[in-house]
Order: sequence, then structure tokens, then C-alpha cells
Amino acid sequence: MALVQRFKENPLVSPDSGKKWEDYSTFNGCPFKKDGKIHLLYRAESEKKKIEGKELRVSSIGHAVSEDGIHFNKREQLIKPKKEWEKFGCEDPRITKIGDKYYIFYTALSKYPFSADGIKVGMAITKDFKNFEKHLVTNFNSKAMVLFPEKINGKYVAALSVNTDSPPAKNAIAFFDKEEDIRDSEYWDKWYNSLHEYILPLKQGSKHLAEIGAPPIKTKYGWILFYAHILNYHSSKPTVFGIEAVLLDLEDPSQIIGRTNDPLLTPKQDHEIEGNVSNIIFPSGAIQKDDYIYLYYGAADTRVCGAKIPFQEFAKDLKRSGERIVWFKRYEKNPIITPNLNHNWENKAAFNPTAIKIKDKIYLLYRAMSKENVSYFGYAETKDGLNIDKKLDDPIYKPRMEFEKHPKKGTFSGCEDPRAVIIEDDIYVTYTAFNGITPRVALTSISIDNFLNHNWDKWEEPKLITSPNTTNKDCVIFPEKMDDKYVFLHRPDDKDVWIDFASDLDSLKGNWIGGHILFEPRKGNWDSEKIGAAASPIKTKKGWLLLYHGVSETSRYYRVGAVLLDLDDPRKVIARTRAPIFEPRMPYEKRGQVDNVVFPGGIVLKDDKLYMYYGGADSVVGVATVSFEKLMKSFSKE
Repeated sequence: MALVQRFKENPLVSPDSGKKWEDYSTFNGCPFKKDGKIHLLYRAESEKKKIEGKELRVSSIGHAVSEDGIHFNKREQLIKPKKEWEKFGCEDPRITKIGDKYYIFYTALSKYPFSADGIKVGMAITKDFKNFEKHLVTNFNSKAMVLFPEKINGKYVAALSVNTDSPPAKNAIAFFDKEEDIRDSEYWDKWYNSLHEYILPLKQGSKHLAEIGAPPIKTKYGWILFYAHILNYHSSKPTVFGIEAVLLDLEDPSQIIGRTNDPLLTPKQDHEIEGNVSNIIFPSGAIQKDDYIYLYYGAADTRVCGAKIPFQEFAKDLKRSGERIVWFKRYEKNPIITPNLNHNWENKAAFNPTAIKIKDKIYLLYRAMSKENVSYFGYAETKDGLNIDKKLDDPIYKPRMEFEKHPKKGTFSGCEDPRAVIIEDDIYVTYTAFNGITPRVALTSISIDNFLNHNWDKWEEPKLITSPNTTNKDCVIFPEKMDDKYVFLHRPDDKDVWIDFASDLDSLKGNWIGGHILFEPRKGNWDSEKIGAAASPIKTKKGWLLLYHGVSETSRYYRVGAVLLDLDDPRKVIARTRAPIFEPRMPYEKRGQVDNVVFPGGIVLKDDKLYMYYGGADSVVGVATVSFEKLMKSFSKE
């Protein structure tokens, strides 16, 4: 995704101890343009005062003006809580202009102590910012309503968050024939009773929460909608606030056609981490200025901060994200291999396959796990690449060396995540040998004849090829030698893809592979924490095609990307996809031993179609296909 740059002037608006109405906090700002200047509405919170005998901090809506969108002055209190339905506060304004009217939506608080039935959306309409027409909008618990800046197919369109204070929260879209419908209780009764028809699926994962952020920005590709994505909101794990975005269809904004892969921002700077509510950043407004999007957000519920994003680049990235993710077509009968409760060796999981093609048949070796947490290799065959024609009842490869066994029952150990490659007349398999302490890469082989005849006792005795006391995984071998040397990719530092060369395989015993870093994780991207080679590269006219998995340091999702390596010197990276080309979407990919994982270990080119075999959520095997030509063309668009 396009690089997001925080303003070095942050925070842009801070509490003013000289103004009682904003002496506690000033945050969640939303910008708008007027008279050649950038104006900002923001939530201003006072120190505690008494209302109806109750002592509390009261929010109102402040207004500031800027020449450049960064330095704000002329601060004034614009909207105060006066109506019965907002008497305990007006929070988090979002402003949109349509025609000669400005529509300001905000969270209206009518009860204290605060409760879900007293938290609803209010609206103020003005032409001159002196006279305001106020209305209660929703008659149910809701927040964060934004109005699109123009009518779509003749209708006003809004997005809002529903039941945020009485979970499960939902985000949804609403269409209005006329302005009066926006405040019509009968309209909202009917809409709320059919809420399932209007859901905008921003949230990714049942343990997370999403809330509408800034009013949408129009691009030629679609509407950009920023929102808050809160990881682990419904979980015992630490909560992480982040800012994400989706691209909505121009003509039908209920359809998401692209999205960010991970948070654009998470709390990093001191004023985002420390404040009235720590570790929060919340997107509340955005505006296009010159060649950038200026994104404004609340920091630690205390101050207004901002960042800028290259406009065209970001819009294109969002568009591409939607295109690439749908390129791969999952087999409708996925998963194609699942655990078998009748087989003790694979009664817990069957996942992370590798694949080889011999003549007209594809052979899968997959990692099978017993309930005792020992891993083996299972075997399956498919002629069409999709349907399993044969699957053996017994493992074809078992832990047999001390470096892949653990004496304590129930401890994770065994032979994990095989990667197979054919070189001349032999099949070489690298895998993670785990003794319950340190995962290392082991290498074994078998002749093609013995493999086809199921002579499993002919597997070569495995040998470790990576150094002791160092975690190493995701090792693949190129399918042909270069300069009479075998080429290896592996991950000895638990984050980067390394490349190394070996003159012969026999010498590797006690002479570990190493080399140097080939490519690294990318900070702020979907592959920001660690990466690993997926399957042995495929030789193409443009270069060696390598799929790899990447893990995000924020969401922890496992996704798939691709790189092209130079044909003559694979130490050179020619191209790398910026967005992932495959990500967890289906239930069998999002729920399992490890949630939100797609982990490919086998790719096969068949009839100009790439078949990718992968593990779903560390539990099952799936397959997805994509046009080889289309995948290769993606590199030219980077």
C-alpha cells in the first residue's frame, strides 16, 4: 500500500486550558473546505461539571480554521448540547456538504450513566454556520454516521455503525429518497428491522470490531472509506486500534471492491500511546488536498493528529487489492483433504501440502498431525488437479531420527511442511524436522520409480542441512542446477528469505546452508513481520516465479505474494507484488488450529493454469487456480 506519512507537526489540535469547554480533550476531527480554507470540526471535552445533579465531562463540537490543513487557529465552540436527546454530550462530528447545505452528524448522548439506548446519531444542518437545524436521526443505538458527498443514483447515501454499545456491532449502508428520510423514524424502523440486507462487511474476524471513520472520498476507481479496525476487541488478547480502508463501488457503495490488507496506522507515537485513553488512534475525517489525502484521527482520545497519503497511488492500490484477491478461484469442494478420525496419525489435522506433477497426474504430500501432536506425511493423487482420486490409509513418511522425535508424549514434534521437487530421476523433499525444541531443515529423497511403486522403505535417510540451535524453516530447492550448483531458499533468521548454493547434496551433512538475504519483510505492509518461500520456483520466460507467504505484524494473518527472480542469477529480485494475491477468506481458512492462515507449499502448472495447494488454518488442504498468463501480467502493473 501507498506510504502513510504522519505530519511532523502532530498533534495538530490539543486541549486548551484557557477554554473550559475544551480543557480536557480535543480529538476526532473532521475537515471540510470553505472559502479557500480547510476547516475542522472536532470533539471538545470539558473537565467535569454538574448537569442535573450528575458530575461528568461534557462533549461539544469545536471549530478551527487552517490555511494549510496542518496549522489550525480561530478555535470556537460551534455546537453545544441543548436538546433533550443530546443533553449529556455531542461527540465525534462528521461533516459533508451537498448543494448549499452542510450536514453534520454526531453521537448524541441522552442518558447518564451512559447506556446503549441513550447513544444515538444526531444531525445539525446549516448553510452559514450560524443557524443550525437539529434533528435526532436514529431511534436505536448507533454512532459514526457519514454522508456521501453527492447523491448516488438520485439518492442520499450514508454509512453508519449500529449497536456499537450493545454488541454484536454492525456497519451498514442506508439510502434515502429525500433529505427528510434521514430523520424519519418510520424509515429507520423499517431499515433496522431489515438490517441484515444493508450490512457493509468491514470487519474481518468475529473477535474484532470495526467502526465507520471518515466521510467517503470519491476517486475514479470507487469511494474510499476509512474506518477503525480494532483487533481482539472481543478477545482476551491485547486490543490493537488501527486505521484501515475499503474501496466501495461508485454506483453501488454497498459493494466492497478493494481493501487494505492491514492497518495503515497503529499507535506508535507518544501522543497516540499516552492520553486520556491509551493506545488509540481513530480515523474521523479525510480530505483531498493537492496530490494527497489528508487523514485526520483522534490520538489517545486526547488530541487531533493527521497524516498524508499519496492520493492516486493509494486509490490504485485499493483497486488492485480487489482485483488480485479474486484472481484465484477456490475449488468449490474445498477442502479437498481433511483430518481422518479413523487414522490415529492424521486425526487432528491434514494440511500444508506440497505437490509434484509426473506425466498426467499430480501427487500431494501433506503434513498430517495426530492428536499426540506428532507430524507425518500423508499421500494423495489427483488427475484433474482438483478431485482426490486416491488417498493412502497409512503415512508414507514417519519420524525416525532423534532430531525429529521428542520423548515426552503430547509434545509437538515430527516431520512438518514438506516441499518436494523433481531433479532428474529423483524426488527431493525438504521439511521441518522438529524435536520439540528447535525446528531445523532436513533433506531426504526417493527415486521416481520407487515413489510411483510406493516403495516407502526406499526413502533416503534424512540429514539436517541447517545449523543447530537456530530455527530454520520454509526451505525449497530450485528444480534445476545453476552453474552446476543446487540452489536453496530458506529462512534461518525466522523472518527473511535467504538464498544459498551447494555443489552437491552429500556434502551438506555437517556443512550447513547459509548464504545471504534474498528479500525481506516490508514494514507497514501485509508481509511486515516475516516471510517464507512457499514452493519450489517455476521457470518462466520472464524469470523464476516464486510464491511466498507473508505474515502481518499487526493482524498476524498469513497471506500469499509472488516474486520474480532473474533467470541467470536468482540472487536478483526482478519484481515483487505489492499486494497479496491470496488471503484467508473462507471459514476453513479463517478458523482452525491457527486462525486466518493460507499456507501454500505446492504449485503445479497445468494447461496454462497454476494450481496452488495450500493449508487452511493449519487444519485442512485446499486448492485454488489462476490463469498463469494473468498472474504473470500482474508484475508489469506493479
